[in-house]
Amino acid sequence: MLKRHMPSITALQCFEAVARHLSFTRASEELSLTQSAVSKQVAQLEELLQHLLFRRVRRRLQLTPAGSLYLTEVRKILAQVEMSTHYMLSYGGDTEVLRVATPPTFGARWLIPRLKGWRLRHPNIHLDLRNELEPNALVQGRSDVAFYFGHGALPGAECIRLFSEEVVPVCAPGVMPEKPFTEPTQLTKLVLLQNATRPEAWHEWFQSQDRHTEHSYHGPRFDTSYMCIRAAQAGCGVALLPRFLVEEELEEGKLVIPWDHPLPSRNAYYLAYPEHAAEVPKVKDFVRWMLEQLDQE
Repeated sequence: MLKRHMPSITALQCFEAVARHLSFTRASEELSLTQSAVSKQVAQLEELLQHLLFRRVRRRLQLTPAGSLYLTEVRKILAQVEMSTHYMLSYGGDTEVLRVATPPTFGARWLIPRLKGWRLRHPNIHLDLRNELEPNALVQGRSDVAFYFGHGALPGAECIRLFSEEVVPVCAPGVMPEKPFTEPTQLTKLVLLQNATRPEAWHEWFQSQDRHTEHSYHGPRFDTSYMCIRAAQAGCGVALLPRFLVEEELEEGKLVIPWDHPLPSRNAYYLAYPEHAAEVPKVKDFVRWMLEQLDQE
């Protein structure tokens, strides 16, 4: 961005305060600036944007349509600046941050329990976990390591295979009919819950049993496996999920398998990191830790 199109943080703060109070006087008091200084900052902002941000109607200050639109963007910018500042203030000079991208349900159900003890062994490496359904954060440089489900190849990355999975249909005990199912397509009577990240899942599951149903793609669609788990528990229908993600619910009887036909997935779970980061100590430490967790299972 050209410097002439980059407003100062002070100008944005002045504009946001005036917009919130609809008063230059109250904004100046909040910011510990003179009213003249606040007015000047807003005027310079209007000149830069080539739009009026405020107007006076019967001696009262109002945002213009352009002002309302810009206010939404300015608040996002100021919030991000504040968050970034707090982010840096929360770490000491000897502390490193390792940014970890993970699919949300995988992160909550599998990864987090295996991070117990990490802080004791690596007190100077702070983990920053973020939900990412795809490993885009790694490719785009927004994470240091990434867990993902798929094939073992990412451009410019080293990929370590962790484990494969098998999917099973699960539902709440209360939705099961009195008479056991005698045929897999009868599950369509329970409503097939669809996982948006795996749109072909039901079709492939029926196909593996030489069955076909026009309902393979019909049913409520959910963004994550966790939402599918909760929907199945709530009695909304039957979900097709990796067994390891629902072991707890199956053991506790919160979910049951209405038709016992596990289907191994063609893909697997991987831990990836950029090729150029292979010798970075914090990355090596994390990879070593995760492989140790797998060896203990």
